[in-house]
Amino acid sequence: MTTLLHLDASARRHSISRELGATFADAWRSEHPDGRYIHRDLAADPIPFIGEGWTELCDRVLANGSTDLDRLSELVNSPAQQAAWEVVEPLLAEVRAADIVLIGTPMYNYSIPASLKAWLDQITFPRMSLAPTSFVVVTARGGAYSPGAPKAAYDYQERYLRDFFAGHFAVEDTVFINAELVNSRQDPALAHLREKHDVSYAAALDAAHKLGKQY
Repeated sequence: MTTLLHLDASARRHSISRELGATFADAWRSEHPDGRYIHRDLAADPIPFIGEGWTELCDRVLANGSTDLDRLSELVNSPAQQAAWEVVEPLLAEVRAADIVLIGTPMYNYSIPASLKAWLDQITFPRMSLAPTSFVVVTARGGAYSPGAPKAAYDYQERYLRDFFAGHFAVEDTVFINAELVNSRQDPALAHLREKHDVSYAAALDAAHKLGKQY
């Protein structure tokens, strides 16, 4: 049975990144009526930030040279580490069970929301691999950050996530779908770019639908 883990990170209850994620998920579910679908709202139900117990557990992973995720629990040797593991275990189980991880995220201040970073921190340990899990990221960005745009160099959202998944999870082929110039809907200074946003938004919705069908 194929499993889709769907994460939303937008602080808005109704947002473009949520809409893109839902579009992908609906298309995927129509193609996989018997598939398992897990949705986690990182904004409505935030993951706690890592604490000292987590850092101690991470140190034990390094010291033991452990790369077996099935045996991480065996390294727990203090109440603080046990408390940390109780947070990590269900999150790690979800992502390890997933064939596809779908992340819907806005760009906040050139990067990702703290809610998504907290999730990444909790589930990431040294020398782990999640390949061949597929990662799909659908994003909403206030400005334009695609190659050739004046602010392309400020994109620490896609660049960060792509590097993170490759460097920590050994996943090299993360797929990104970006809706750009979202702030043209509200900001009078960007109103002249609304048509470009509409084109980007429509293309992102179409890509999310088609990709959901494909996966």
